[in-house]
Amino acid sequence: MPSKRSPNPTVDRMGRECLAMRTRLLSRTVTSVYDEALRPLGVTIGQLNILAVVAKRGPIAQGEVAQFLSMEKSTMSRNVERMRQHGWLRQAPGGAGRQVLLEVSGSGRRMLNRAAPRWSEAQAEVSALLGKRWADALHGAADTIWNKLAEK
Repeated sequence: MPSKRSPNPTVDRMGRECLAMRTRLLSRTVTSVYDEALRPLGVTIGQLNILAVVAKRGPIAQGEVAQFLSMEKSTMSRNVERMRQHGWLRQAPGGAGRQVLLEVSGSGRRMLNRAAPRWSEAQAEVSALLGKRWADALHGAADTIWNKLAEK
């Protein structure tokens, strides 16, 4: 017979209030909506985000993209390798020593264009799930955090 444990107020509080848990659950839920919309194209929202950053800011070092998107090095490397295999990204020599820069290829630009309508559909779906108030709040919270981190 299983023993009954006495309630632990700290564990109960963590379950109710933990912001990390809530944001991770929110992130996974939102990511799944975008990934499902993009699945027919063979690209994930993480990869599409990388393409967008490189298209906007490239040529750019892989580490800078990872830092901008707050991605772990290994996750970034795996995604970049897959994207290179698909022909969406190419590497170009950097000016400083052995640095390698990322550029979006023609195929990558076509992927961005093909993905745009599906991304818009996912964006609308997530916005509807959250409602305008919470979608705006999410934008505001992200902007606040990024601005504070930029000051450091």
